[in-house]
Parts: sequence; structure tokens; C-alpha cells
Amino acid sequence: MSSLRVGVIGGGQLARMMTPPAINLGISLNVLAEAEGSSAALATSQVGDYNKLDVVAEFAKTVDVITFDHEHVPLSVLEALEANGVSVQPPSKALAFAQNKLKMRERLGALGLPMPDWAEIHDADSLDSFIEAHGGVAILKTPIGGYDGKGVRVVSSASDAADWLSPEGLAKVGGHLLAEEKVNFTRELAQLSARTPNGDFRAWPLVQTTQQNGVCAEVLAPAPDASEETLERAAEIARGVADGLGVTGVLAVEMFETADGRLLINELAMRPHNSGHFSIEGSVTSQFEQHLRAVLDLPLGSTQATDAHAVMVNLLGVDDSNDFLPHYEAAMSAHPEAKIHTYGKGARAGRKMGHVTVVAGNAEWALAEARATAKILRGE
Repeated sequence: MSSLRVGVIGGGQLARMMTPPAINLGISLNVLAEAEGSSAALATSQVGDYNKLDVVAEFAKTVDVITFDHEHVPLSVLEALEANGVSVQPPSKALAFAQNKLKMRERLGALGLPMPDWAEIHDADSLDSFIEAHGGVAILKTPIGGYDGKGVRVVSSASDAADWLSPEGLAKVGGHLLAEEKVNFTRELAQLSARTPNGDFRAWPLVQTTQQNGVCAEVLAPAPDASEETLERAAEIARGVADGLGVTGVLAVEMFETADGRLLINELAMRPHNSGHFSIEGSVTSQFEQHLRAVLDLPLGSTQATDAHAVMVNLLGVDDSNDFLPHYEAAMSAHPEAKIHTYGKGARAGRKMGHVTVVAGNAEWALAEARATAKILRGE
């Protein structure tokens, strides 16, 4: 294999965490960052606006394949690259569904994959009708631009979203909103997988996620007490999404599990994902190495667990001054089994600034260790 060059658009923590496996695989990783001093500064080869075709086209000349730290690059830019023979992975035809939740719901429905009830909303009357038909409450989402709890509201009447339903508000999101039933779920799960352009597929064990203010706070791998049927069904759903949407690289399928054991697709991410960070220490092949393998159409690595349990606890910013670094030594000393990752970001309350992973034979011990490490890092 000759030297391969992967270009990542976006200089966030996901690009940052692709750097070590790229080095180990002998891959040249080039990052197009939005600004100087990004999380992925070590691999940044160019700083520029990914919304501009000329900027991205120039960057594409330096690499063999383009992939992503986020899903926000305009489809028109990616389609122009593809028309000129640039390998874009995942391709624009797949990213169209990640960028627009209404298109995603339509496509998943056509594929017969399990979802909450949903409807396209144009005005107050259509929203009130949906709410009335679903027990007096609904989840309302902006189809484009939302992430980590942003662009999502729980509504009991159209008046709760008057700003979104105004002509100005609708214009910002393409003229439509997405209403979904408020699922009475028992827990949230995520199925990570990877697919190559030629269709090879591998999945990691199903994980359980816990959210805090709309942001992932903890991940337990594998999902506790998941039946063999649930594990098989989750992997089957992920395969259906990956094949049906033409996804390449890592795919995260976030799901609700209901009291009667059903799995319903909530969100999709076509890139490495917060719910897969555990895999750096907890799997034979991390999601970041696997993503690089997949977008280059190389053989995929084993997703076998390195121990019985892996726990990941996010380091969410506590204020505008604590970047966790002053407490590093104390955390390392007290919890040598914990692996601490920081993202090189400035302090801000609620911001994803790093994570802690503990891998062990005992799930309760691993979770306690990870939480205790995070507590020290927060200065508590």
C-alpha cells in the first residue's frame, strides 16, 4: 500500500482523535479547519471557509479522499467535487439525509425502518393537529442545523413555537419543521457501525447513552442487560440504514428502547460519534481508525471488546475558566486506570471539552472510577 492521504473537513475533536490512528496506519491526515487554533491543530494543513467551493476544491487537490468532522458542508460544494472525480466519503447522496431530518425520515420510512410517528409541519394548524393526535405533546425539530439538543423543543401547542412558525423562522429552516411523537422510552441506545464503499460492514456492541441538557454525558458499553434479540436487531437496523442510505465510514444510529422492547431510530450521524469514544480503549479497532479504513476502502478491523465493559464520561465545561488541565495530575494520581482525553478547547459552560474512559471487568467499578476521575477534573 502506497502512502494514502485523507482530508478531513472540520477542525474539531473528531478530526483531532483521527490523528493518532492515522499516524499508526502511515496515513497522511490533512485537516481543513475553520479557524486557527482548532482542536485538530496538529493535523491542520489549511484554514478556510468550507462553504466556499474554491477553498474546498484547493484542499481536495492535496488528498486522496475527503471526509468530515461534521455534516455541515453544503451539498452543492460536495456535488461539484464529486463531478470532478474527487472521492467524498460519505458521499453527498448520503449526507443529504444527515443534513435534513425530514429527508431522513422520508427515506427511513421508505426502507421500512422503525421510527417514531412524524409529520412535516408548515403552519400552526398542522402542528396543533399533530399534537392533538399524539396525546397533547410532541417533539418539534428544525430539519436543518440542529445538534446536541439545539433545534429541538417539547411543545404542547403551536404557541410554544410561534417564533419557529413565523415566516422568518420557517425561512431559516427551508420552510418546514419536523414534528415527532414524544416516545415513552425506557432508555437511549446507540449502534455504531462502519461500512466501506464496496459494502463491507462491521458493528460495535450496542451501547447505552445518558443525556444531560440534550448533550451525551455517559456511555456504557455494552448496553446493560440487552437481550441477544435486541443486539441482533440493533445491528440489523444499522446495516439497513448504512446500505439503504449509501453511508460510508462510521455511522451512529441513536435509538429509543421502549418498555415493550421496540427500537425506534431517533437520530443519525455519518461520522465518528460521541457514543463511540469508548472504542479508543474499549475495542480492538477504535471508531477513528475504522473510519479511516472505511473511507479509504481498506479492510475493516475487529470491533471486539478489549474487556467486558467500557465506560465513557464526557468532560462538559463547568464555567468559563476551568479547562480541566489544572486538575490533571490529581486525577491521574487518584485514578491511574482512567484514560483522560482533552480536546484543546477553551473553557465554556456545557461545552464538550474532553472525556474519561475506564475499561474493566466490572461495570459498576468502571463507572464509579470514570465518574470520580471526572469529578476531580471538574475541581469538585
